[in-house]
Amino acid sequence: MKQYIVIHEHDNVAVALVPLPKGFVLADGTVLNEDIDLGHKIALKDIKAGEPVIKYDNLIGFAREDIKRGDHVHVHNIRTSLGDNNEYTYAPMDIKDVRVEEEYFEGFLREDGRAGVRNEIWIMPTVGCVNSVVKKMEAEAQKFVSGSLEGIIAFNHPYGCSQMGDDQENTRQILADLIKHPNAGGVLVVGLGCENSNIEEIKKHLGEYDEKHIKFMICQEHEDEIEYGLSILEELSEYVKTFKREKLSTSKLVVGLKCGGSDGLSGITANPTVGRFSDILIARGGTTILTEVPEMFGAEQLLMNRCVNEAIFDKTVSLINNFKDYFRSNHQTIYENPSPGNKKGGISTLEDKSNGCVQKSGSSRVIDVLEYGDTVKKAGLNLLSAPGNDLVASTALAAAGAQIILFTTGRGTPFASPVPTIKISSNTRLYEKKTNWIDFNSGELVDDEDMTLQQIGMKLYDLVMETASGKPVKAEQEGYHDLAIFKQGVTL
Repeated sequence: MKQYIVIHEHDNVAVALVPLPKGFVLADGTVLNEDIDLGHKIALKDIKAGEPVIKYDNLIGFAREDIKRGDHVHVHNIRTSLGDNNEYTYAPMDIKDVRVEEEYFEGFLREDGRAGVRNEIWIMPTVGCVNSVVKKMEAEAQKFVSGSLEGIIAFNHPYGCSQMGDDQENTRQILADLIKHPNAGGVLVVGLGCENSNIEEIKKHLGEYDEKHIKFMICQEHEDEIEYGLSILEELSEYVKTFKREKLSTSKLVVGLKCGGSDGLSGITANPTVGRFSDILIARGGTTILTEVPEMFGAEQLLMNRCVNEAIFDKTVSLINNFKDYFRSNHQTIYENPSPGNKKGGISTLEDKSNGCVQKSGSSRVIDVLEYGDTVKKAGLNLLSAPGNDLVASTALAAAGAQIILFTTGRGTPFASPVPTIKISSNTRLYEKKTNWIDFNSGELVDDEDMTLQQIGMKLYDLVMETASGKPVKAEQEGYHDLAIFKQGVTL
């Protein structure tokens, strides 16, 4: 297997693919001055203080001090290059759209024409006060699960009251998006009765809806709310069981792209694998969504140059600058990232992380930019405004219409989201250690010298198609389902 990699010929650092000892000699004659751990960087030349450090053929920071050839390049001797809002220029790349014949998966066709990859009943509380109620309903309603009804799931969250402004609107919009999600064949919306985001307010955000598909109850109006809720769930279950899997086009698939707990291999194995998958799906008429805006900082120009036109470029500039303004409005620096786990895995600066992060977007054109709470309207690669937090961003992807989420990680995490979340390890060691968390090993890309990016991308594509057709992911097998809403302001 490969022991290290120089990602691009213009890079002045290499990345260790296995732990390398002091004295190890690279092919270009560079001698390691110290032990270098998996995922960490090695200087390929002398880099003077203030000079750029280049990885992925892009700037990932500046040297804090003189760095000698063979030195370990990390947080102790590299600093971020990021600062205030940049001036951006639209320099569109010459991208040829690739189209191949559509393929098919076995999914559930909804009455609005969208496709579900699961046929579940979701119990959605309008306010955190009824979290225990909906969880009790979930437990007692499992007796209704049979036939094509694949699960009854209650989603807890702490919001719906004591919120102001954008926070309250975000709660209402995200709940409305999820209530209408195609993976749910039926939904029971449970309110308390006195909350700010009450059922009547949620209905305003729903717009038109199918009364067979969505039911409502207000706990304060019923002597025994559990008994009443179960009666609705029994009725819903009979309706949901009328849906059957059928052959549906890949053009109906929407897949969210997310990474978390990244390491030094994430931008070399897992994220490029997802990027190749994204290109493969888009070529078949499908849609992908890239989010976690703070982890685009430092690599945003790469996305801007792929925008389909200047209007989408302008929306991407606003996407980036608005998130920087959000940081500053809360008196935070925009580069307060990566996390301790990221750093332990070999990521030194936010630009280092971001240039690896955007690998998930592949090479397709950016076709649209979505605000938080928006849903997908155009097929192809979409950008979505949401933070980097794993649970918040993954929920936002589901709310935007993703039926499946691909989540790359070098550290591992058990979390889930409202939709099937495929965990993709950047390295084989994690895949073998956390078999109950990880669904796919992109570490093969460096373990097997004959493995190409196209081959592993197709392998991931095959897994996504199996998942879309009903194969449960590890988090589903464990019974994990999570939901988190973006909160920015005051709690009353």
